[in-house]
Amino acid sequence: MSATSNFKLTYSTMFDPPAELHQRFDRALAKIKADLGREHAMLIGGRERSSKDKFEVRSPIDRDWLLGVFQQGGADDVDAAVAAARAAFPPWATTPWQERVRLLRRAAHLIEERVYDIGAALALEVGKNRVESLGEVQETADLIAWYCAQMEANQGYDRILPQDPLKAHVSRNRSVLKPYGVWAVIAPFNFPFALAGGPIGAALVAGNSVVFKVASDTAWSGRLLAEVFRDAGLPDGVCNYVTGGGATAGESLIGHKGVAGVTFTGSHEVGMHIYRSFAQSPWPRPCIAEMGGKNATIVSRHADLDRAATGIVRSAFGLSGQKCSACSRVYVERPVAAALRERLTALTEALAIGDPTEKANWMGPVINASAYGRYQKCVDHLVSHGQVLTGGRRLVDEGLAKGYFCAPTVATAALDYRLWREEKFVPIVLVGEVESVDAAIAHANASEYGLTAGFYGSTGEIDDFLARIEAGVTYVNRPQGATTGAWPGYQPFGGWKASGSTGKAIGSFYYVQQYMREQSQTVVD
Repeated sequence: MSATSNFKLTYSTMFDPPAELHQRFDRALAKIKADLGREHAMLIGGRERSSKDKFEVRSPIDRDWLLGVFQQGGADDVDAAVAAARAAFPPWATTPWQERVRLLRRAAHLIEERVYDIGAALALEVGKNRVESLGEVQETADLIAWYCAQMEANQGYDRILPQDPLKAHVSRNRSVLKPYGVWAVIAPFNFPFALAGGPIGAALVAGNSVVFKVASDTAWSGRLLAEVFRDAGLPDGVCNYVTGGGATAGESLIGHKGVAGVTFTGSHEVGMHIYRSFAQSPWPRPCIAEMGGKNATIVSRHADLDRAATGIVRSAFGLSGQKCSACSRVYVERPVAAALRERLTALTEALAIGDPTEKANWMGPVINASAYGRYQKCVDHLVSHGQVLTGGRRLVDEGLAKGYFCAPTVATAALDYRLWREEKFVPIVLVGEVESVDAAIAHANASEYGLTAGFYGSTGEIDDFLARIEAGVTYVNRPQGATTGAWPGYQPFGGWKASGSTGKAIGSFYYVQQYMREQSQTVVD
């Protein structure tokens, strides 16, 4: 998305956007706010589908804001969606890949046309600031376009192989990647557009049909995405959207025998449940599980501390700490620890917190009452087991009391304290002192997770960090974000160990192939 001819919005460039971006967002926000509260159906087989039971989606910014009413879908609705996807799969799979690319590029174009309207809706629903919201929508378009480009670069993954050395016959050989069938996509609340639209785009361009479900807290984002694929001209049933609780619609989708593969983004607990469920099928089914993170930043005694503090604060408190890539632990060498803590405290206390749809505010609320309570529980524990340097309270001042606002919190605790290990998805970062970079790397790698990691230090220290750190995404001396900010075509995004099931990253050269299986073809004349 380009607000002007020479500006491209990414997570690296988002900190100083042109004035026109804000003006267009404000116009879109006013339009969106004038039409809140409508009921939205599921989209199955090209038709709208309602259910007897409904649920409301309200904004975490202000619980008085009713964003929409959605369907409490269940097993019958999932059955209908899978049946529609199965019926649509054969003609879609045999559609020339060039035509699939054309339709998916049309979807990416529609997302860019609607970027401000969708971005305004995301800000209201998720509680992320306006530039992060616009960035997520643009990222979705870029992910889809990237996967289309990968299909083109690999000529649809159809390769001619050498002929067998036969005297009396001609033996022609090929390797062809083909789609699996119906692909389930289950997306999280924090990036409900990009982490649904990206996997859907990859699955569709590969020739699969899709049933997708987003988190109930962000059902509106899912509906807006479903409308994009519908309006792009995809055949009925190729992309289906269902809503409902994880224990109902989600479990029905995971357990459905008609589902050939799944992409899940969310917690480690749920991701492993899905992974194990798929392993118990009559035959192996692909499961792409992108799970949590407990992302460390290491700060050497040779680091630029101002750059390090800026990057840490941006990654710790962007989206109120609710990114799987958020920086939640910092290991700093002892000689510079006090100076870093001082800088982190000052930057954190300067953050503008409030309604994130307003230009002045950088940090908004957490997503729901559960996260709000989890934050308070973490703070209470820290008071008993560590030291809170700044923050440590829920914000109930005028204008914030009806939302789920929490003060960004910098704290310290003994390095064996459990919050160094557990992902909490709240705006809290722990800062601990270590004797050396070697010790810091050891602490960072001790985590079960391996999603992202950051480093600030001298040129001579970089290679050792990159060689030894156990994380799928690494950033060095990056003020734009210590552990966050991947963008399609610039930084592939995927985790190691408990953070991911495949070792293949979103937005990488190796992602689309996961949605296909190889067939070797030999024809003898």
